[in-house]
Amino acid sequence: MNRLASATSPYLLQHAENPVDWWPWSEEAFAEAKRRDVPVLISVGYAACHWCHVMAHESFEDPAVGGLLNDNFVSIKVDREERPDVDAVYMTATQAMTGQGGWPMTVLAAPDGTPFFCGTYFPRANFVRLLESVTTAWRDQREAVLQQGAAVVEAIGGAQAVGGPTAPLTAELLDAAAEQLAREYDSVNGGFGGAPKFPPHMNLLFQLRHYQRTGSVRTLEIVRHTAEAMARGGIYDQLAGGFARYSVDGHWTVPHFEKMLYDNALLLRVYTQLWRLTGDRMAERIAAETAGFLLDDLGTAAGGLASALDADTEGVEGATYAWTPAQLVEALGTDDGQWAADLFAVTPAGSFEHGTSVLRLARDIDDVDPEVAARWRRVRGALRAVRDLRPQPSRDDKVVAAWNGLAVTALVEYATLTGDAVTAGAARDIAGVLAERHIVDGRLRRVSRDGKVGEPAGVLEDYGAVAEAFCAVHQLTGEGRWLTLAGELLDVALAHFATGSGGFYDTADDAEKLITRPADPTDNATPSGLSALVAALVAYSALTGEPRYREVAETALATVAPIVARHARFAGYAATSGEALLSGPYEVAIVTTDPVGDPLLLAARRHAPPGAVVVAGAPDQPGVPLLADRPLLAGGSTAYVCRGFVCDRPVHTVDDLLAQLA
Repeated sequence: MNRLASATSPYLLQHAENPVDWWPWSEEAFAEAKRRDVPVLISVGYAACHWCHVMAHESFEDPAVGGLLNDNFVSIKVDREERPDVDAVYMTATQAMTGQGGWPMTVLAAPDGTPFFCGTYFPRANFVRLLESVTTAWRDQREAVLQQGAAVVEAIGGAQAVGGPTAPLTAELLDAAAEQLAREYDSVNGGFGGAPKFPPHMNLLFQLRHYQRTGSVRTLEIVRHTAEAMARGGIYDQLAGGFARYSVDGHWTVPHFEKMLYDNALLLRVYTQLWRLTGDRMAERIAAETAGFLLDDLGTAAGGLASALDADTEGVEGATYAWTPAQLVEALGTDDGQWAADLFAVTPAGSFEHGTSVLRLARDIDDVDPEVAARWRRVRGALRAVRDLRPQPSRDDKVVAAWNGLAVTALVEYATLTGDAVTAGAARDIAGVLAERHIVDGRLRRVSRDGKVGEPAGVLEDYGAVAEAFCAVHQLTGEGRWLTLAGELLDVALAHFATGSGGFYDTADDAEKLITRPADPTDNATPSGLSALVAALVAYSALTGEPRYREVAETALATVAPIVARHARFAGYAATSGEALLSGPYEVAIVTTDPVGDPLLLAARRHAPPGAVVVAGAPDQPGVPLLADRPLLAGGSTAYVCRGFVCDRPVHTVDDLLAQLA
C-alpha cells in the first residue's frame, strides 16, 4: 500500500514507490506496530540529503531489504524539515547512544516510540545484519531491549530538561563571547573550526553588531576575512550565486553541494550588513547575487521560497557544477577558456573528483579595471548558459514557514538599504503567503507545497522567525496589519510554548505528545526557537512601546547566557539580540510625505545602530504606534529618535539625526 503518495513532503514522495511498506509519522503507524507486536523503524532525512539518497538506493529500493522490513517491522519515514520536533527527539537519542548524529537517521523503537537503537547511515550489508539482529533480539531478549529503551528515554529527558542557571546577558558577557570567537577563529582560512566547515552566519551577525558597539577592529576583520574567503571559495556558486551547506574541507574549496534556503537567507543578512557598515564592494556584489539566487532559483509558482536544491544530479553529487580545463575551452574558446581556468582555479589535476574542479575565485574582480570586470561578466554568463544545459539538481519545493521568515527579514534588510523595488515586493509577497496560507485558525502551520498548507503544526522557530519577518515588513511598508499579525503570533507563543522558568519549549503545550518535549536553546544550522522568538520580541517591543515583550526577551536570554559564556559559537543569534538590547534598541520614526526616498529615512536605515527599528510615514497612520502623536514640525519631514522608550528632541536635518544615532 502506497501511503506516501499524497504527502506534501518531496522527501516522502521520493520514497513512495519503494518496496518498503512505508507509513508516514502517525498514531496509526504505532498502533499497527502494537497490533502486530513488532518494533518500529523510524527513518529520518530530507530531500536534498546526499547520504539519504545513497541509503535509499542501496537499501530501501532493494526488494530483499523491503521484504525483511515489511515482515518484521513497521517502517515510518519522516521528513526532518516537516517534523523538526520528531527529528529533535530522536537526534538527541542518537547522540546519546552514539556520540554523534546526522542524516539519514536510523532509529529502532518499541511500538510506543521508545528508541532502543539509533544510528545514521548504514551500508546495505550492515543494515541487513542490524535488522536481522534486532528481529532476533525482539523475539528472544525483549526485556533487555525494552530496558535499554527506557534508559535512553531517561537520558534524553535529562538532555532536554528545562530550567537551570540564569544570568543577565551583559556587555561584559558579550565581549567575552566575541573574545572566545576570536580565539577559535581560523586566521588562515577564515571561519571557525576545521573540516567540515559550515558558514558561521549567526556568529558573523553577532560580530557585526559587536563591532558597531565597540569599534573592535579585530572583530570586523574576522567578519571581513571570513566573508571574503567564503565568497571566493567553492562553497559559493561563482556562476549563479548562492551558498552550499558546507565545505567538506577546512578551506571552503569543495562543498557539500546542497543549497539550503536558511543558509542563504542568513548569509544575505551578513553580506548586506557588512556592506552597509563598510561599503565593501565584494559584500555588495555577494548580497545582490544571493538575493537574486533566493528569488530566481528558490521562488515557487504558488508563492514562497523552496527549501533547498539537492546535492545530487541524477544520483551524482556535484555533477552540475564541476569543470575541467577542456570543458572551459570548449564552452568559451581557447583564450577565454584559459583565462577562466586561471580565474576560477580549474587545473588538470582538479580540486574535486575525476580531474574536475569546483569553481572558486582565485583573482579579485570587485576592484579591477572596467575591462577586466566586463570580461568576467561575459565569461561568467557564457559558462552559466552552458551549465544550464546540463542536467540540474532536483529541488525540494516545500515552503517552510521559519525559513521563509528568515528570508523575508533578509530581503527586507537588503531592499531597505538598496531601494530595490523588486526585492521589496518579493519580501511582501512571501510574507503574504505566510500570513494567508500558513496561519490557520490563529495558529501557524509548518509547511505548504503547491499552494496547499500541510498538517504539521508550527514549532517555536516558526513563530519566532515569522513574527520577526512581519515586524520587518511593517517597517518596510508602514502598514499596521503586519505588526498586528506579529503580535498575535507572539501572544500564541507566550501562551503555549513557555516553560514557566523563563525559557521555551520547541513544541506547543497542545501539540502531539512525543516521548519527551524538546527544548533546545542552542543555535545550530538555524536559530533556535528561543533565539528566533527573542529576536521577534525585541523588535515588536521597540515597534509598539510595550515593555512586557522586552522583559520576556530579557528573561529568556538570561536562560541562555551560560551557553553564550561557554559555547559562543552555538549562541550567535541569541548574542545578536543581546547586542540589540544593549543598544536600546533605537526606535526611529520618520514623519514624512515621502516614505520611500526621504533623506532622513535613507540616513536612518544606512546608519541604524544594532537592532534599531525604523518606520516612516504620515502622522498617526493606523496600526503604526511609532507614528502616533508625532506631527510634521515646521511643515517639513521630522525624525523622532528614542532609545529604550526615552526620546530625544525631534530633528529635521540628516546631520542632527546622525548625531542622535551615533
